[in-house]
Formats: sequence, structure tokens, C-alpha cells
Amino acid sequence: MNDTLGIPVMNNQLKKKFLAATIATVGVMPVLAYAQTHAGHAGHTSEPSKASAPATAPGMNHGSMNMSDMDHGSMGMPGMDHGSMDMSGMDHGAGKVPAQSHEAMKMPMTQAGTSEDASAMPGMMHGQSSSNAPASAHDMSAMDHGSGEMDHGDMQMQGGSPPPDARDPDAYSDGYVRNAGKYALPPSDALVMSDMHNFGSVNFDRLEYVRARGEEWVAYEGEAWYGSTYNRAVIKAEGEVAGGKLQESETQLLWRHAVSTFWDTELGFRFDHGQGVPNREWLAFGFKGLAPYWFEVDATAYVGSSGRTALALKAEYDILLTQKLYLQPSVEVNFYGKDDERWGIGSGLTDGTAGLRLKYEVTRQFVPYVGVEWSSKFGKTADYARAAGDSKQETRFVAGLSFRF
Repeated sequence: MNDTLGIPVMNNQLKKKFLAATIATVGVMPVLAYAQTHAGHAGHTSEPSKASAPATAPGMNHGSMNMSDMDHGSMGMPGMDHGSMDMSGMDHGAGKVPAQSHEAMKMPMTQAGTSEDASAMPGMMHGQSSSNAPASAHDMSAMDHGSGEMDHGDMQMQGGSPPPDARDPDAYSDGYVRNAGKYALPPSDALVMSDMHNFGSVNFDRLEYVRARGEEWVAYEGEAWYGSTYNRAVIKAEGEVAGGKLQESETQLLWRHAVSTFWDTELGFRFDHGQGVPNREWLAFGFKGLAPYWFEVDATAYVGSSGRTALALKAEYDILLTQKLYLQPSVEVNFYGKDDERWGIGSGLTDGTAGLRLKYEVTRQFVPYVGVEWSSKFGKTADYARAAGDSKQETRFVAGLSFRF
């Protein structure tokens, strides 16, 4: 510097240097200010600041506070944009907020930009500084938190007392109740379920004309019963009539008891009669019912005098051709424990019969049919038949009627 006329004067070279430094300082200051701003926010932690505002702020009114220029991007809340938050209705004059009213707070929502922003504050997505289209605004004017409690006055809950205008269920019965009063039935006329009654029925499964080997005869097989659904007295009968005489017969008197929906047990006696042969008596025990796939099954074991035993197995099945016309195949086999020469029976498998009948239901109670049967004797029983001049095997043509009442 030069001292000219008592006034310090800066030379031209120093002026140029000072001007250049001033220009450089002015250019660098915005950059330094931006860096200091981010450096200051980067040091924020979850602990409250020691230099916080005083406990009371009676003169602070946030009604006119505009926070649109506040950037929270570096505070761990990149998805929270308070630029459009109007807080003019929030009065912090007392410094305490026991009853904050959000009536004036309107917070337009925008979609979160990235999953990283959402993870920072998963429950708060108040928008972003990006140019995404705003979502529907969340108007919190109807939510009043003034009392700090939820008002359940208008909530309807299940249960509890009926409303005062609920209909009385006994209002139209004039005070009468079931099984009491002048309209109640006496015990003799009280309702009884079907399984409490006793019923009776007669059912002939076969009453047919048979022709075989140039001979002909009549065969029958059926049963009659009386009782309830669970317990019945049953008579079973089958036999052959030729020349007006009963050639042979088998009659059983049984007690039938239901053990399940489709199965019954049977216990009783069997009596055999034949022309020119002694009668035979047996104790009988068996079961019958409807097997899976609709097979009618009847199995009975017998024990007689002198150590005689026997087993009879029967099965049949209905093949529907129409609702009224159907084929009925059937199989029957017999086993005996010991020889009975007087009756022409050997031990083991004695005989078997397979039949096929075509039936037509005129009604459920009246069913005519035609059919064919194949019969064969086995083992020692076949030897007895040949010795008596009878055939070991034969084919029978049948025509008959099934009925019940």
C-alpha cells in the first residue's frame, strides 16, 4: 500500500489479487454451505438433542409456519415430504399437546419410491420429493383425538340383550307350550317313531315252476317275520313239491337282531324233512345283510346231533337294465362236516347252484320272472347221486313269481 496525501492506497496488482480471492470465495460458499448442511444432518441419532426447545413456548404459533423448504432426506426419512403439510390449525402455544386436533391437517399421500425408503419407516409413507402422481388424500378431520380415548358409543357388538322391539317367540301361541295344556295328546296317542312299532311281512323270493331232465316240479323259498326294526321273529322255508307231495323241505325258526345299519344276526333252529329219510334237527347261527357294492349275503352255520355240522352260503345281486327290468344272478353253496348216507350227503363241499333270473317289477310287491339254473354235486355227494340213478349235473329252466305283503 502507498501513502498518498496521507491516505493509504492499494496498488493495482494487490487490487487484482484481492478481487480474484473475493470472487473465488463467493463461488465456493454455496458448495461449503451445502456440505455443512448434509454433514450436520448425518450426525443425528435417535437420542434427543440436548439443545432442545424450552419446555414452554407461549409465543410460538405454527399456524403460519411453512415447512416446504425443509428436506428430511438425510434424516432416515426419505419418504416423508412435509412440503404440502398445512399445520395452520395446530396451536403449540402452551408447549404441551394433551388434545391435538388433526382437523386441519391434510396429508396428501404419494407412492413410495423404493423399498429402501419404505424399510426406513414402514408405517409412514407421506409422499416423496419425486414427481409421482399423488394418491388419494388422507383427510383426518373426522378423527378427534382430543380426549385420547376411542369412542365406542356407535359400535354394534354381537350378543347381549335383545332390542326392546324384538318379537316374543311365544306371542302367537296364547301361552300354550308343546306337550302341555288342553291340546296335548294323551299318552296313548303320543307320537311313536317307526322303530318303536311292531310290523309283520311275508316275502316269497321264489315261487317257481322248474323243468329239468324231462321232469317238472314246484320250488319255493321265502320268509315271514314279525317284530320291530331291531328284533324280529323269523320263519324261513324252502323246499320242492312234485306229484302233489312235499319231496323235501328245510324250515328255520330264528330270532333276528339288527347289529348295524345293514347287518342282522340270526339265532334259532332248523328242521329238515324228506321223503323216505329221517328228519334232521340243527341249531342255527348266522348273519345276513347288504355287503358293499350291494350284494345280498346270507351265511348260516349249523350244528346237529351225532356231531353233524353244516354251512350254507348264499349271495345275489341286482343288475338294473331299466328302473323296472333287471337281471338277478345268484349263487348258493353247501358244506357238511361228515357223511350222511341216508340223505345222500358226503363231507366237504356237497353241492352248488348258480342261477340267472330276468325279473320285471310290475309293482314292488309283484315281480314275475323267467330264468335258468345250473346245479352240480361234488365229491362223495356226487357218488351217492350216481348210485341212486340221479344226474351229477343238471340245467333247469324256471318261471315264477316274487311277491310280498
